[in-house]
Amino acid sequence: MTVQAKICGVNTAAAMEAAIAGGATFVGLMFVQKSPRFVATPDAAKLAARAESTQRVGVFVDPSDAQLERVLAQVPIELIQLHGAEPPQRVETIRTRTGRPVMKALAIATADDVAAAKAYEDVADWLLFDAKPPTSTALPGGNATAFDWKLLYGSTWRKPWMLSGGLTDANVAQAVKATGATTVDVSSGVEDGPAKKSPERIAAFLKAVNAL
Repeated sequence: MTVQAKICGVNTAAAMEAAIAGGATFVGLMFVQKSPRFVATPDAAKLAARAESTQRVGVFVDPSDAQLERVLAQVPIELIQLHGAEPPQRVETIRTRTGRPVMKALAIATADDVAAAKAYEDVADWLLFDAKPPTSTALPGGNATAFDWKLLYGSTWRKPWMLSGGLTDANVAQAVKATGATTVDVSSGVEDGPAKKSPERIAAFLKAVNAL
C-alpha cells in the first residue's frame, strides 16, 4: 500500500528541503499567529517557492476573508486547511470564494466526534482527523497527542482523509494498520522541541512512511 505524508508546520528552509528530499506529498505552512510554528507571509512565500513539486497547504484557524485574500495573493497554496471551529457553511463559502480545495480538520476523542465529521463530507475536499487538544492548550493541533485509532477502523468516507495526532516514525506503521489511513500528517513528531523542526526526524518519519 502506498501511503502519502504531510509535514506540517514547516518553518525553515532546512525543514522544507528535508520534506522534499524525503518525498513528502504535502507540506504545511502555518498562518495562525498564536502558534509557535507561525510563519509570516513574506517568509512563507519564500518557503513555498522551494516546494513547487509538492502540494503546499496553508493552515488557518477561523480565518477572515481578508486574511485568506492577503495570504493567497502572496503565497502559492494548493490546499487550504481549516483547523478551527468553522461550520460546514463557512467551509463551503471559503471553498467558493477562494477557488481552492479545502481540508477540514476534525478534533476526535469519541465515536460521536467521528460521526459528526460526516457533516463536512459535502463541503470539504479533504478531511483531517486529529486528536482533540488537551484543555491545557489553546492550540488546535500540533500537541503531540494521539486519539484512539480504533475509532476510525472500518469507517468509510466519500472524501479522502488524513490521519494526524501524535504520529512519529516509531508508531506510524501501527497507526496506518489500525485506521487504514493512506495519508498521514505530522508536526510535533518531527521536532526536537516546540516548533523546532528536525531535518533528521523528518527524514526518519518519511523513511518509515515510504516503507509501508
